Amino acid sequence: MEQILEAIPHRPPFLFVDRIVELTETRIKTIKEVSPEEPFFKGHYPGNPIMPGVLICESIFQSGAILLSSIIGSIGDGIPVLTRISNAKFKNMVKPGDLLDLEAELVEKVGNAFFLKGSASVAGKTSVTVEFAVSLAEAET
Repeated sequence: MEQILEAIPHRPPFLFVDRIVELTETRIKTIKEVSPEEPFFKGHYPGNPIMPGVLICESIFQSGAILLSSIIGSIGDGIPVLTRISNAKFKNMVKPGDLLDLEAELVEKVGNAFFLKGSASVAGKTSVTVEFAVSLAEAET
């Protein structure tokens, strides 16, 4: 967890990555344990709770931000901000108690823009796939 907290500025309750499983120069695999106690489950389809798709995407984006932190060295070089989302596909639901396997991969770097693709799955079944772009913004002091 320490490595995650050093890599990105997100903190609970808006941190959606629990562990780094694998980290290479261009790819990361992480895990999010989807607790039944997550606050969003109380109001998102009560009686049949599912994790909102936008939060599954956010989990992928945070994984990508951790990858970028390792690529660029430190957050001090800029804050990675999401600039584009494309081709998001929602295939299977994520339920309370699921173990969410997340992946993000760097596809291309152009200037200060990074183009990535990612996915989320539960027990080998794909839940979400998405392509996204991130740019480095100046940190406000």
